[in-house]
Amino acid sequence: QVQLVESGGGLVQAGGSARLSCAASGRTFSNYVMGWFRQAPGKEREFVAAINGSGGRRYYADSVKGRFTISRDNAKNAVYLQMNIVQPADTAVYSCAARSGMDVTRPIEVHEVRYWGQGTQVTVSS
Repeated sequence: QVQLVESGGGLVQAGGSARLSCAASGRTFSNYVMGWFRQAPGKEREFVAAINGSGGRRYYADSVKGRFTISRDNAKNAVYLQMNIVQPADTAVYSCAARSGMDVTRPIEVHEVRYWGQGTQVTVSS
């Protein structure tokens, strides 16, 4: 069992930065591919970024590539999302997710997620 708790986010000005954190419980954190998803009002949940178990491979949605960076610290059971040059279109509830397996070569699909966090709101003002 893995429990995920996000923090960070809030109100950010367009062009600014924000950093989301996700704290995970459990002793097998490094055995999971970790990812971030987001859901804007009236829209479906969408994949944002993923990182493999060792932290050496990352995968991003085209909409955030070059602006967002996902990282993890297995010693702290934590995964992060650094968001730079944010835009109003980035406004959404961001959720941390864990998928079984250790490598990532494509986006995580919603049905593949084994554990979800409760989500944290990020609002980008123009």
